[in-house]
Amino acid sequence: MLQELLSSPSHNFFLLAGPCVIEGEAMAMDIAEQALKITTALDIPYVFKGSYRKANRSRIDSFTGIGDEKALRILHKVGETYHIPVVTDIHEPDEADMAAQYVDVLQIPAFLCRQTDLLVAAARTGKMVNIKKGQFLSPHAMQFAVNKVRDAGNNEVTITERGTTFGYQDLIVDFRGVPVMRQFAPVIVDITHSLQQPNQSAGVTGGQPELIETMARAAIATGADGLFLETHQDPSQAKSDGANMLRLDLLHGLLTRLTVLRRAINDIELTTSQSPL
Repeated sequence: MLQELLSSPSHNFFLLAGPCVIEGEAMAMDIAEQALKITTALDIPYVFKGSYRKANRSRIDSFTGIGDEKALRILHKVGETYHIPVVTDIHEPDEADMAAQYVDVLQIPAFLCRQTDLLVAAARTGKMVNIKKGQFLSPHAMQFAVNKVRDAGNNEVTITERGTTFGYQDLIVDFRGVPVMRQFAPVIVDITHSLQQPNQSAGVTGGQPELIETMARAAIATGADGLFLETHQDPSQAKSDGANMLRLDLLHGLLTRLTVLRRAINDIELTTSQSPL
């Protein structure tokens, strides 16, 4: 599957996008349908994203999900209905086999990226494994997480950059890490979680969604293979991470402009490679 994502006829980036967490079937199907229409028109390989449960919440009263099996069935229905791959995150080794029955890609949350048993369990399902880089790790250190998956017999692995802790309540993306990590595996840049402002006194994560396009342009310019973003019909009403989401009606314009940028960069690289100098 990874090779299919990397081999777009137009040499475009691929996209993982969807809601932070599955809130219900109607919202998930609507987001998938709209995103698929846009990505198909723009020749962007698309993977629908949705968490079946959020295990990493600041407060005990934060929304975590509608029930594992119910949410996983919705994810499976999205994939079957629209004939697209689906990604969800897992948190413990015994979740790997369960989730793998419903989705095509297993995602390892950033704060769990060093958990050997979790990485190995995900790898052994045979599904593609997307490892989010820990906010506490250097780009070079991600080679060891990738190696755990490959040593378990699975070469379908990607790395996702999602920012590094900067003080107590901010993240920063060091784009020097994109070419470094591409030495180990294809690299995705998470352009919404990278704009989070965690550890707020209210116990609800903040964000800077007005900078999503800035982050995405930088990711494309530095050679990212794919982009990850969370989107919702009304982020102000989202039950998780609404503060850094992209409003769904802005997705078409954003992806259109990013596709133009990617095409220009491809042309520059082609011209440079053919230049005798």
